[in-house]
Amino acid sequence: MIAEERTIAAPLEAPANGVPLYPFPEGWYFVTSRKAILKAKLIQKTWMGENIIVWCDIEGRICVAEARCPHLGADLSPEAGGRVRDGRLVCPFHGFTYDASGQCVATPFADPPQSAKLRVFETEEVCGLIFAWWGIGGRPPQWPLHPAPPGEEGWSNHAIRTLRFPGHPQETTENSVDLAHLRYVHGYGSVERTGRVLTNGAHCISNFDFRSPRRIGRFGRVTLDVSSSTFISGLGYSFVDIHERSIGMHLRMWVLATPVDGTLIDMTLASQAYEIRGPKRRIVGLGFLPPRLRAPIMNKLVARWQQRDVMQDVVIWGHKHFLPNPELCRSDGEIRLFRKYCAQFYPDTERFEGGAARYRPSEGYGKRSY
Repeated sequence: MIAEERTIAAPLEAPANGVPLYPFPEGWYFVTSRKAILKAKLIQKTWMGENIIVWCDIEGRICVAEARCPHLGADLSPEAGGRVRDGRLVCPFHGFTYDASGQCVATPFADPPQSAKLRVFETEEVCGLIFAWWGIGGRPPQWPLHPAPPGEEGWSNHAIRTLRFPGHPQETTENSVDLAHLRYVHGYGSVERTGRVLTNGAHCISNFDFRSPRRIGRFGRVTLDVSSSTFISGLGYSFVDIHERSIGMHLRMWVLATPVDGTLIDMTLASQAYEIRGPKRRIVGLGFLPPRLRAPIMNKLVARWQQRDVMQDVVIWGHKHFLPNPELCRSDGEIRLFRKYCAQFYPDTERFEGGAARYRPSEGYGKRSY
């Protein structure tokens, strides 16, 4: 089960970046949760500069498609009258009906034209979170997502929150290897890397330990002793496996940056906590609570702490300029390695020495040809 999603707007002005990054790097990007789809029936959103719709058929198959009918170009979003009937999408203009593969399977007045098919995006699902593939030039998926963590038994419901602000997924994901900012921005202590940053194709792993002081309520404080392992798949998917030693908690988090329109991004934060049967510390009466309540309560606390950390970063992300060749120092760790890793997710345009691709605003964002 997944908790209700909440969207939090961060009203910041977009910076006039002198050298902006290409806005839509290739990869898997978060769309929504299965629970949200089942509740709404039909979801419309702006995703990777595209107007898309999402629905689920009666067999549970998810479809993510461009919200435009190939018949006469009608908008298929629910606001324009699009609807799902018996697990199939129905166009509000002439009643053309589409299955989860995007194929037109019926019309009210004639046999369905075989050429009438929605432009659909490949999808993957991880623990009830739905992702779609954005390929350079429309090419198919080039790598699989991180496999789903083993099992859901013993884990709390997801806490899911989405923040929207001016930014870019490369800039946000770079925080996974930027240990210095953990100390300076977030006040973490004893930040130590526990292994080299490893890259393998589209995947990157970053492991480190830290201590983090946290406030609980008005008077309570606790210092978390954390060992974390971050698995990055492209620039839209970061999965963090966390072991907290002072209390004895196992947490898992997803940090999912998704471009909206070339200026704004949606940062979706999802977290789960594993059942806590024998807490090492009776934090806020945790040891006196029934075991079934401990993980959900701690997950809500952790989600709040995670949101606070990200909001500290949002102020910086929303105003910073991307520097293609930064003046790095020894404490900056693997930022240069990370930027070289990032270069593979951009079109073959002019590249910077530090990785990524130059985007020329005069060319216009444009949509890829499919």
